[in-house]
Amino acid sequence: MALAQLSVFNPIQIMAHHAADPMSIQHLPPSPRTRVRRVAERGRYDADTIRRIVDDSWHCHVAFTDEGNVHCIPMACWRHDDALYIHGSNGSRMLKALVSGAQICVTITHLDGLVLARSAFHHSMNYRSVVIYGQCERVPDEEKPAALEHFMRRIAVGRELEARPADRNELAATLILRISLTEAAAKIREGGPKDDETDLSRSVWAGVLPLCLERLPAIQDPACKVEPPGYVQDWSSDS
Repeated sequence: MALAQLSVFNPIQIMAHHAADPMSIQHLPPSPRTRVRRVAERGRYDADTIRRIVDDSWHCHVAFTDEGNVHCIPMACWRHDDALYIHGSNGSRMLKALVSGAQICVTITHLDGLVLARSAFHHSMNYRSVVIYGQCERVPDEEKPAALEHFMRRIAVGRELEARPADRNELAATLILRISLTEAAAKIREGGPKDDETDLSRSVWAGVLPLCLERLPAIQDPACKVEPPGYVQDWSSDS
């Protein structure tokens, strides 16, 4: 029986499922379409896990339909409170479709490693991912400056105090949307290969090839004569 059904129809079965499953009863899927079905034990539904994965990302992929066609577009994104924000030109076909109330699916994925098993079938990848469902809400004009300030702060704390804020014309040309993280699910795979016991004696290397998003040294604009601020120096020192 589906986990979402347990939460609706049979409280006794919920407790039985909880006793056999390490997933907390407080962290059930928020909706049937967010329930992780394939390798369900990798699913996470708690807000803290979802926020951490979102906050580690610089971009997302937004899937939507427009005039019967399906599209999936990468977009810069940031989180504020319990909503994911995206922005772009108010002439964008995608943003126009989203602001009309279309149902969308937003995905974020971090690839953490290639898992090499002793059999080709059991090769895998380590990852952290989030899928968000719902409808976008248009950020009102009076909230745009604050939303973009959060975006600047997401890029680098202190940047919002230095960069020129958007003027009236730029704000008018910009559409900012947000989608609640209420209907979201995370899925995480970590650890080494999960080989069949009969393959463990094979003389084949097995393990994980780790991957990460690397910070490289800052590259200063040749026309810039300003000394790198602290957040730029810190970025480079972390590379």
